[in-house]
Amino acid sequence: MNAIVDTGFLVALLQTHDEHHAWAIELAEQVKWPALTCESVLSETAFHLRSSELPLEMFQNGMLRLAFDVAGHLEQLSDLAARYANRHPDLADLCLIRMSELYPRHTVITVDEDFRVYRRNKREAIPLLSPPRK
Repeated sequence: MNAIVDTGFLVALLQTHDEHHAWAIELAEQVKWPALTCESVLSETAFHLRSSELPLEMFQNGMLRLAFDVAGHLEQLSDLAARYANRHPDLADLCLIRMSELYPRHTVITVDEDFRVYRRNKREAIPLLSPPRK
């Protein structure tokens, strides 16, 4: 499966004590690597892991591909920020929503429940994989 990956998935994949680790490991076997992501996701992942080493290693080893340039999509990101202001999306979320518009055959992999509400192209549900709800 072609994938766009979010922070929560990467953290779950890389941290054995994460509550979603088993789910992430199982799902990783189905991903057609490299998965697409953005710099904001790499930054958030490094923050949550308290280290840049593993996210950078995934990028250097070809598991991740940066496939988004914020500067080229400022207008669309601003529109998305205004549309979802009540949900307080971070920059990574906005970038992934926009990436889903740019790569419509990719599935977003996330643990973030807000992606069930977010829409690409204003009304279209984003193809999504997330852990089972408890």
